[in-house]
Amino acid sequence: MTKWLLLAAAIVTEVTASLSLRAAIDHAVLYVVVVLGYVASFSCLAGVLRRGLPLGVAYGVWGALGVALTAVLSVRLFGEAITPVMWFGMALVVAGVVLVELGSHSARRHGSRSVA
Repeated sequence: MTKWLLLAAAIVTEVTASLSLRAAIDHAVLYVVVVLGYVASFSCLAGVLRRGLPLGVAYGVWGALGVALTAVLSVRLFGEAITPVMWFGMALVVAGVVLVELGSHSARRHGSRSVA
């Protein structure tokens, strides 16, 4: 459970850093939040990997949810637009990550480590 909480922290800090990067255009002091957010995010992601979550799963979940949350929150915070095609693309990315996660469970059950 700790690895999933750390992954959630990695996602939240990455999204915070990304949104702060956009906001720093108008408020330069937010570059401090950008740097601290990305350092915290990668530190949490490293902790997730140390706790045994496979890289493909950890990075996939981190990336997909980070992109989706950043896009949705940028609409609320900065008035940016999300088109139906963009929603569909985000849904495909999230669905792909779910499939990677399901596949990793299957691989662990069967003891396989590679597809080669």
